[in-house]
Amino acid sequence: MINWYDKAGNLSEKVVSEFRATLLAWYDQKGRTHLPWRTNTLPYHVWISEIMLQQTQVETVIPYYERFLAELPTVKALACADEELLLKLWSGLGYYSRVRNMQKAAQQVMADFDGEFPTTAKSLQILAGIGPYTAAAIASISFGEAVPALDGNMFRVFSRLLKIEADIAQPKSRHLFYEVILPIVDPKRPGDFNQAIMDLGTSLMRAKAETQADSPFAKFNLSYQDGTELNFPIKSKKVKQVPKFYAAIISEKEGGLAYMQRPKTGLLANFWTFPLHEFDSWDAIYEGVSATYADAKQLNISPVTHLFTHQKWQVMLVQVAADDEQWTYLTPEAYEGLPQTTLQLKLQAALKENL
Repeated sequence: MINWYDKAGNLSEKVVSEFRATLLAWYDQKGRTHLPWRTNTLPYHVWISEIMLQQTQVETVIPYYERFLAELPTVKALACADEELLLKLWSGLGYYSRVRNMQKAAQQVMADFDGEFPTTAKSLQILAGIGPYTAAAIASISFGEAVPALDGNMFRVFSRLLKIEADIAQPKSRHLFYEVILPIVDPKRPGDFNQAIMDLGTSLMRAKAETQADSPFAKFNLSYQDGTELNFPIKSKKVKQVPKFYAAIISEKEGGLAYMQRPKTGLLANFWTFPLHEFDSWDAIYEGVSATYADAKQLNISPVTHLFTHQKWQVMLVQVAADDEQWTYLTPEAYEGLPQTTLQLKLQAALKENL
């Protein structure tokens, strides 16, 4: 059995060295080194991939990443890009504030850093939308800074390896994990170390996966050794998503459907969607729409559910014949050229399936 700590309570340099060697050898053989953003270490490429991978699966990101770089190959191109192009390239990834912040950050790089990215995790956090994790990922992969890129995978892996009992939902725990992991990061290959931990957390040490006896990491895993592995990481429950209830108005005129542009701030800012009306409850939707539009008819379509970080939207499609001066009627061809949100794509798909 390996003990990470010596009798004085300090990390064992011998164990740390052995763990680094085991981890990087495994990564070289089993890691996802084929991913397109791992074929080079340019900070612009690393940054784009890291932002896209927030809240999004790897397989989904790959084509978006490749299209984005094809259209906007440099930080200067991103800084100067038209917002409509940005939103179209991002359409379907959701959390659109990410790409808006990316453009702000690109403009900062051009204006304040002469087109060159800052080179340390601390200085990278000056840029819009770049937090501690993304900054550490870029700094380690692109500039060789030996800092841990703390994300959910790293929390899980090291909480199990070292039996760290801090609640990872508490902000103060980030500093604790950072201080513990910092001396373990390989100083010669910090970027590969961080990416290896990510791959380890998505394969051999997934949330509900127990370490197998033949795993090269079993001997390093203190929680595996005493049978408590699935108790880690310790995490208090999230606040539940607030339910929101909407009616999506379906109104047709001269071959086009009604749309409205969302406000400049808030969720789905500036996007064109079917007119959306919010109500206090699910039962109030049809009654409320009928009070405004006498000819309202609920379509025989299952409600569409869409999740945001803190909200759960349930949307009923309601057909009306009335017109409204706030609406713009667009043909399918005209609307197709506009950036579209994931919610709107769901609504259109539900409508199409039931026509």
